[in-house]
Amino acid sequence: MSARSHSDSALFPDEVQAERKRIIGNAYDHAEQIADAGMSAILAQIPGYAGRDETFHADVHDQLTRLSRSGLGAFLDHRKVTVNDIAYARQAAARRARAGITLVDYIAAFRLGQQATWKSLLSFAGESEAGRQAALSIVVPLARYNDLISTEAANAFLEFQRSCASDSGREGQELLESLLAGALPERGPQLARASAHGIGAESTAAMVVVTATVLGSQQRGEQYGTETEARQLAAAAMAGVGVNGLRTLAVVRGAEIIAVPALGRSASTAELCERLQAMQSKLSAAGITLAVGVSTVVSGVAALPKAYQQSRNALGLLPEAGGVLALPHLTPFRYLMLRADDTARHLIDPGIAAVLSEDRIRGGVLADTIRAFAAADMNIREAADKLRIHHNTAKYRLRRIQDLTGRSVRSIDDLVELLVAIELQPG
Repeated sequence: MSARSHSDSALFPDEVQAERKRIIGNAYDHAEQIADAGMSAILAQIPGYAGRDETFHADVHDQLTRLSRSGLGAFLDHRKVTVNDIAYARQAAARRARAGITLVDYIAAFRLGQQATWKSLLSFAGESEAGRQAALSIVVPLARYNDLISTEAANAFLEFQRSCASDSGREGQELLESLLAGALPERGPQLARASAHGIGAESTAAMVVVTATVLGSQQRGEQYGTETEARQLAAAAMAGVGVNGLRTLAVVRGAEIIAVPALGRSASTAELCERLQAMQSKLSAAGITLAVGVSTVVSGVAALPKAYQQSRNALGLLPEAGGVLALPHLTPFRYLMLRADDTARHLIDPGIAAVLSEDRIRGGVLADTIRAFAAADMNIREAADKLRIHHNTAKYRLRRIQDLTGRSVRSIDDLVELLVAIELQPG
């Protein structure tokens, strides 16, 4: 339910507001029973659902329960429902598409579930005038919630269907293999498909390769699908992160999901990486943890094999928790630090390591000062301004660093040694 569904509660008398809370609370407590009613209606009216097995029916029942609790719980907590709150609905929608449910049947099932919720609210309202007013006051926020969640689910359903029917099919696989070999199809449907994705329209077109892997699914082991399904969902999501108005080529290739976004004339990766971050967060909310590596910007199809290897190298630099690592946004220094091995760590002066470890426990102010001083080209005043401290405080910290480590931040060699030690701190 939307943010406005809570702000308008002040327009109603206290008695009506109390009834609203009572009705919603009762419905929330009976979410399982609401799901029972929704399932009965779905199985009675939609043959495409009735003919499925018990595992499928249990999955639908679970989704109906969660749909009720997401909206009703937000109402009780006086908060806005966000897309992340209902991310599970996108994954459920993909499961329906994968199971062969038609979009018409899927939307019909959604409506029957919504009707069950509304009937439950009416039954809890009772016959009192305040109860009836409270029930009527819930109509608009309930409609908003239903619109939000049905739109998200329908979009996910269609995205999954498109992904399976096009890029993740044989044609998409063949096109990707050609591109990763550094060759553009010379003619026919494959060339048209590449052009539709903005690939090959110009010989110097700027592109990157994005490679992702599924690290795990929190919901695997229940009835929420396999890693294969998770990869298909990720491919469908990656297909929508294009920045040039075109759908991105995104294909499941073994254990990897590979995308080739065309950047257009701007050749900027900033917007692309923002969208990849948002996609990764959204999938994480749905229980799918991704690691995503982004290559440097390359020009022309012939450079795509190199870009693919770069994106895989970026994957190897990510932590176990996953995330997005984009090589275009790394400095050479940061890249080298990420690739450093145990030998590099053993080369760090133990005295410096001990100072930084103690500093880290105390909040890391010395390390922050060293970083700011280096970023300011060793200008103390500029570093102090960046840290929002007095320049005398910055001077004191730098003297303290020299006293504790025996290294002068005015020496390039010493400053680099300190920066490397900071970057390679454990944890």
